[in-house]
Amino acid sequence: MLPEQFGYLIILSTVIGYYFYFKNMFFGETRPNLVSWFIWMLAPFIGVFFQLKAGAGLSVLPVFIAGFGPLIVLVASLIVKNGYWKITKFDMFCGFLSLIALAIYILTKNLGVSILFAILSDGLAAFPTIIKSWKFPHTETGILYLSGIVNNIIGLLIIKNWIFSIYSFGVYFIIINLIIVFCIYRKKIFKKLIYP
Repeated sequence: MLPEQFGYLIILSTVIGYYFYFKNMFFGETRPNLVSWFIWMLAPFIGVFFQLKAGAGLSVLPVFIAGFGPLIVLVASLIVKNGYWKITKFDMFCGFLSLIALAIYILTKNLGVSILFAILSDGLAAFPTIIKSWKFPHTETGILYLSGIVNNIIGLLIIKNWIFSIYSFGVYFIIINLIIVFCIYRKKIFKKLIYP
């Protein structure tokens, strides 16, 4: 277990990741999916509330940042001309399912079940970005998702009380960020494997 002060590295990692994401947004290279980013803002903020209720300390910082960053991405994408990806019916469907899961999460009295529904909500919201990253990897900035992996590894390493309601979001964020990073960089990875 790392001292909680290591949690401040999460802030540095996040600032670096979002710097490149915003830079690429303003140059028209990165175009976020608004459905994904809206749920990615909402679900972690609610998750932070439940984690704090469960007794989490500074280990909740990566989850808070996971909600705060998307809030800024949403605002920036509405300011930048052509700053977001076209929303499809599939995106809306995933967003609708995600909001239902989020509502169940909020209404459930069981903390563990609530967090499972929050993770489900966030995962459903990720589908549009995963598909976009697979089909159009040049429209995403991988370093932001890499910083999400680093942040949540650090968050897990500073947990004092290993209970599901505290560590589950961190594990989920590592997995979902790994999937998105793979989708963004898969062509480069396979090209290097085939043509070393």
